[in-house]
Parts: sequence; C-alpha cells; structure tokens
Amino acid sequence: MISKQEFARRRRTLMELMTDNSIAVITGAAERIRNRDTHYPYRQDSDFYYLTGFSEPEAVLVLIPGREQGQFLLFCRERNPEREIWDGYRAGPEGACSEYGADDAFPIDDIDDILPGLLEGREKVYYAMGRDPSFDRHLMEWINSIRSRSRAGASPPGELVDLDHFLHELRLFKSAGEQKIMRAAASISARAHCRAMQVCRPGMYEYQLQAEIEHEFAMAGARFPAYNSIVGGGANGCILHYVENSAKLTSGDLVLIDAGCELEHYASDITRTFPVNGRFSAEQKAIYDVVLQAQLEAIEACKPGNHWNEPHQTTVRVITDGLVELGILDGERNELVETGAYRDFYMHRAGHWLGMDVHDVGDYKVHDEWRLLESGMVLTVEPGIYIARDNTRVDERWRGIGIRIEDDILLSGAGAVVLSADAPKTTSDIETLMAGK
Repeated sequence: MISKQEFARRRRTLMELMTDNSIAVITGAAERIRNRDTHYPYRQDSDFYYLTGFSEPEAVLVLIPGREQGQFLLFCRERNPEREIWDGYRAGPEGACSEYGADDAFPIDDIDDILPGLLEGREKVYYAMGRDPSFDRHLMEWINSIRSRSRAGASPPGELVDLDHFLHELRLFKSAGEQKIMRAAASISARAHCRAMQVCRPGMYEYQLQAEIEHEFAMAGARFPAYNSIVGGGANGCILHYVENSAKLTSGDLVLIDAGCELEHYASDITRTFPVNGRFSAEQKAIYDVVLQAQLEAIEACKPGNHWNEPHQTTVRVITDGLVELGILDGERNELVETGAYRDFYMHRAGHWLGMDVHDVGDYKVHDEWRLLESGMVLTVEPGIYIARDNTRVDERWRGIGIRIEDDILLSGAGAVVLSADAPKTTSDIETLMAGK
C-alpha cells in the first residue's frame, strides 16, 4: 500500500515543478452508466489517485504552491447519512483532511463559489485541457467571469499550462513502494496463467478459462482485471484485441491469453500461449520458439542507457529471420525489414509503459528522439506472430497460428528484472505443467 507520506511527497514534487503564483486543478473520474440506472464499478482517475489516494467520485484536487493557509485542497461530496445507507461511506470534507491529509476541504457543491476566488490573481493554471469537456467548460466560465471584472480590478490567470507533461513524467518512474505492488500484481497474474494452463481441456469455452483466471485474481486480493481479458482459441488468437471469449476450445489448437490483474490501482499485463490439449504440434512449436527467442533477446536489450525502440528493433530482426528460416517469408533480412514485409505477421510494437494504467503514461520520445531507458521504469515486452486462417499466401500448415508472449519488466541498474517470471513460457515447461508433472 502507498503511504500517506508518499502521496504527500508526490504532491510536493509536482508543486516544485510549478512556477510561483500558480495553481493546479485535477479532476477525479466520473461515474459511468452501464445501462439504465446501473453503473460500471467505479475506478478513480489515475492522475487524481496518484496525488491523493482518494477513491470517491465527484472530487476535484487543487494544489497551490506557497499558499499560507495550505497548499493541498480537496473538493468532495459531503457526508450524507441517507445516501451512505444506499451507496456506502463518504469521507466528507472532514475525512479529506483527517484521512487523506488535505490542508483544507470543501463540499463539491460549493466549487462554483470557492474555486474562482482561488483562480483569481494566479499567473498560471496547470490543467489537463480536453480530458473532461464538461469541467473544461466550467473552468473557462470561471476564468471568463474573472476576466469580465478586470476593469474593476479582478486579475484573471494569464496562461493555461498542460499539466500532463509534468505529472506523467513523475509517474513514469516507479518508487520502491510502487515496485513492490507491481511485483505482487505480476505474481498474482502469473499464478492465474498457471491455473489456466492446468485446468484447460478441449471442449471448454474461452470464457470458462477467463473465469478461472479472474477467480485467481480475486482470491489473491486483486478484485478487478487491469483490462478486458483476452482468451483467444485457435484463429481467435490472431485477433490482437479479441475479447468476445465465447468460442469452444478445440484439441490441436493453441489458446492465447492476455490477462493481468490490477492491485491497489497498479496494473500487470501478461500474455501466454499454450496448446489446448497440452502438446505443441511441430508447426506450433517452430513459430513459438521464434517468438520466444525474439522476446528473450528484447528483454536483454531492456537496460538503462539503451533507447526505447531498441527492444522493438530486436524483435523485428529475430522474427524476420525466423520467418525466413521457416519459409514463411522469402528474401534478405534488411530488405524485408526496410519494406515492412514482417508486418503481415507482426503488426504491433514490442511493448508499452506499465503502471497505474496498463498502457501507462510517459513520453516515448524526447525532442523527436527515442528516449533512453532509465532505472525505475516499468515496461512490457510482447512480440508475436499471427498467421490468419484465411492467409492463402502461406502454406496451410502454418495457418491459424497466433502466438504472443508478454512479460512485465522493471528496469534497474543491473538491467531487466522480469516481474512475471513465475509464468512458464518455454514449450517444455508449459507441457510439463499442463501434464501435471
């Protein structure tokens, strides 16, 4: 669990990046209707939670560096005994101060009366314009209201500054506390993938494997998946974001599972591909070994000082060579890479940042150059090969094979630490686990 001290340190670090006489405004996530009067499970906005640890809807965070009366202000719902009977406990403004460390807190219904006064006289407003169109309008109305009184001495903010650049750079580097949670999340997800391998049988449905995985998440304390679980049997494994998960699993096919839990607002993201009947065919193993070799070499390239694109370039080289060796591609590697011929079978990048969001925040380029990898970053490495069942340009024996292997990687001074290493990924280890040996 992230401590109150760490949340306070994050706010303090962000405010140190802000200029004098400025203000930052960060909105919480809104509740979302699923159907009629039923809501999706509520999940707080990652930026908001990163700075507060506050998980209730209808909340706005305000940071004002140097404010004598307090720098950390929170607008939230008031306590309401009647609504709390129906919807659950609310911290209220009092709890925002006592439980979450706010210097001052106000009812969210009073924001129209209070926030304009906090904006007035500030030179800069740090805000993520465009993320919440409804609040964007309110903010501009408050600023325009101040501007309309300028002849009477009111001083409107002079500049709106994008908050994301500053905040997301902070989120890119994981603290010791964050790393501990992400290790635990990856470990839970690895156990879930093992469970799926152990229970998988021909005749099961994809959604039944999904249930086994998400049961393992919940029983370990991770109540929700970090994203919609992908369970694709056979040709469905060639659909990159397949989430229907409704087909029956067939002996002789592979099943690709891309699933990870969210633990204390931090995501894991693991993909494993294995045979429904527990035994890889010769063709499946040949493709699998190419993908695995690409992943292992890309993980070796995940080290501080290398640039972000280096692991991806590694996977492209290895996969192209492997497809040529298997006779699926014909030509010389450099030309095939240059022309993008491999993209017919490997059409995505090798990974992404990982953190509070499964596709986490953080720039991949700095001044139009791939950024250098640094200690404390967490990323995924996930090469794949996908040969559609209707791809008549490829020999029939390869068709319908879709394979992806994905792990969560923490960068340290010593290189890459594979957080998800407990999920087996060699063909022999997978077959041994599925055989119950």
